Amino acid sequence: MRFLQFFAFFAVIIKTYLYTNMNENELSNIILKNAIEVHKTLGPGLLESAYKECLYYKLLKDGLFVEKEKPIPLIYEEVKLECGYRLDLLVNNKVIIEIKSVEALNNVHLAQTLTYLKLGNYKLGLLINFNVYSIKEGIKRVVNKL
Repeated sequence: MRFLQFFAFFAVIIKTYLYTNMNENELSNIILKNAIEVHKTLGPGLLESAYKECLYYKLLKDGLFVEKEKPIPLIYEEVKLECGYRLDLLVNNKVIIEIKSVEALNNVHLAQTLTYLKLGNYKLGLLINFNVYSIKEGIKRVVNKL
């Protein structure tokens, strides 16, 4: 039994090491695989917070470095303003995940994600709406100089 636990722990360490060198597109494939699995298990109709917690758990379990509710400051000229902006999830300090559970994504959601990318100087954001019949309909890639 201890050997299996050690083996599982070792496998996570290896995954974590490999994932640190991945680019944004490679990471997005892993993120989307996990988002599809979460949606397949839970279905539509829950609060954003439920999907966020489950996706956070799945990504951590998969060996990725994930920050939840990461504060992002607004820098205007020479002033740093703590305005309370928070990224839903940030994966490997490269990919932003903005989670929604709404009837339909609109331009404001896309603009919000793009603004977060610009404020944090990130290249890729995934805007994911879990309140859809098929999760593929609820996924939008948002890029900033990628």
